[in-house]
Amino acid sequence: MVLKDFYKVLSEEKTTDSKYSITILVNEKHEIFKGHFPGNPIMPGVCMIQIIKELTEKITESTLMIQTLANVKFMALINPENNPELRLELDITTTEDNLVKVKNTTYFNETVALKLSNVYKKLEL
Repeated sequence: MVLKDFYKVLSEEKTTDSKYSITILVNEKHEIFKGHFPGNPIMPGVCMIQIIKELTEKITESTLMIQTLANVKFMALINPENNPELRLELDITTTEDNLVKVKNTTYFNETVALKLSNVYKKLEL
């Protein structure tokens, strides 16, 4: 985890061969929210992208590097004080050339907060 104590996984469910539903709890007291933004905390988009990467790494048991981001759509602001619990739906497929393709939709309650598609390259360590 790049940001220590930023979130914790509450539940993880594999819903089909390639689909996962993961619920996380964002630490609303984390230092990052003091600067983004004071008195009105908002989840930084780059943090959501990092969370998706970390969850995908755990699921694929691989170290990944972002190759492409596409269709990144922030649909609603995530205020961790009002909505600390997020549900991420991930559709993960691995190609023969060691690429991992992810389609994500992130929700708080029933509100869609983020949609994105990205491709990672598996790193050999």
